[in-house]
Amino acid sequence: MEIDKIDEFVRKKGFFWQSSEIYGGLAGFYDYGNNGTLLKRKFENVWRKYFLGLNENFVEIEPSNIMHKNVFAASGHLNNFVDPVAKCSKCGTQHRADHILEDFLKENFEGLTIEELKELIKKYNIKCPNCKGEFKEFYVLNMMFSINIGEKDKNAFMRPETAQGAFTNFMRQYNILRNRLPMGLAIIGKVFRNEISPRNLITRTREFTQAELQIFFDFEEIENISSWDEIKDYKIILNENKKNIEITCNNLVSNMKIPKFYVYYMSKIQKFYLDILKIPKEKFRFRKLSNEEKAFYNKIHFDIELDLLSLGGFKEVGGIHYRTDYDLKNHEKLSGKSQKVFLSDKKKKIIPHVIELSFGVDRNIYSLIEIFHKKDGERIFLNLPSPIVPFEIAVFPLVNKSGLDIEARKIFENLSGKFDAVFDHSGSIGKMYYREDERGTLYCITIDYGTKETGKVTLRDRNTKKQIFVKIEFLESILRNLLDGKIKFEEIGKIIK
Repeated sequence: MEIDKIDEFVRKKGFFWQSSEIYGGLAGFYDYGNNGTLLKRKFENVWRKYFLGLNENFVEIEPSNIMHKNVFAASGHLNNFVDPVAKCSKCGTQHRADHILEDFLKENFEGLTIEELKELIKKYNIKCPNCKGEFKEFYVLNMMFSINIGEKDKNAFMRPETAQGAFTNFMRQYNILRNRLPMGLAIIGKVFRNEISPRNLITRTREFTQAELQIFFDFEEIENISSWDEIKDYKIILNENKKNIEITCNNLVSNMKIPKFYVYYMSKIQKFYLDILKIPKEKFRFRKLSNEEKAFYNKIHFDIELDLLSLGGFKEVGGIHYRTDYDLKNHEKLSGKSQKVFLSDKKKKIIPHVIELSFGVDRNIYSLIEIFHKKDGERIFLNLPSPIVPFEIAVFPLVNKSGLDIEARKIFENLSGKFDAVFDHSGSIGKMYYREDERGTLYCITIDYGTKETGKVTLRDRNTKKQIFVKIEFLESILRNLLDGKIKFEEIGKIIK
């Protein structure tokens, strides 16, 4: 599916579109519509339930979006969080130099120095995509947004990642959670990066949402996982030498020398995508970043990638990063506040190390819409898994007269507090079905002329379009069993021919 078709679909169907649209739009900023907001919230809630459920000592916090300048001096962002820029000598537009090369040569050039990028652009005689002018000016630009507070104070930045909120709050949360490791601090929130060339809809923007889990642990326990036997034979999908392979967790540790603590969470991430989000196995993989590609604070860095045809193949939607004690150690140094904790059972003081699970929420939303976008003749439907559909059920009357609309409204009101439900009574029944298919609604309930006499409604399945008569008194329990996966649609009754 081409990106322009996705753009048309998401705008028309209420998922997302460029911000400030009535004024021509603002590059790198997007607004979510009603259906997109519901889908995004569902994804975030499923993420919370799954990852916070991995350990009873994992909790969610909500730090400020605006932080002190020294936070980013300590983290290294003031000096190292930069993008390579190539400026057109003719029209003056700025472009990310590595992206220009990627667009023309169809390879990844992240991690190269500005001089290396400059030489490649000149070697291949790459011109400005806007006006075909030459690139003559090359430099790096810090990606953070500075912000003025009050009249004079300029010592603050919009956060470029959620992670620093976990690190600056580490010691307070460690004490609140009764001094135990491992400890996980999860944050779902907005981050802000001054992208030179935002593009590809919500996959590369200047304001976006991250879902991150910082796991603090004792470095000496990096090879000790009590539940290792549960996942040791589980096969991780990796991109190795430009091919996707499967390797057991045991072999990943022994052959690639990746620590058990790290591999354990790789397995949990893969299970989240394959088992919870139902991403097809062939569309998922991990890719290890080289020393040149990975962030300056990471010792080990694997990207989480999904195969997105509209963007030309596998693209990053998240990552798992071994940040060591880099952040806490630097915050201790600059702030003068100790980040060492005393482990009473081991009678020692340490600065914990950190494994970071990081997800771009917006990139994942885009990926879900593309991967689950299906076409059946003229019909389009989003084959989203039940935990993340904007609406689970829709209720409507066959026609908007003869009291059918009143009866349909009663059934809707009874179900709406128990399910994510929507009511519709505008247009033909076929059009109402297709509207719900397009936003992924799992089941449609239709009240017809026979409902009063038989006490039955028509229940329709999104994927197959099959329909079954169901008694109103059993409707709630049947829907719950369907959504919980306890029964299949064909098992609840005779298919209407």
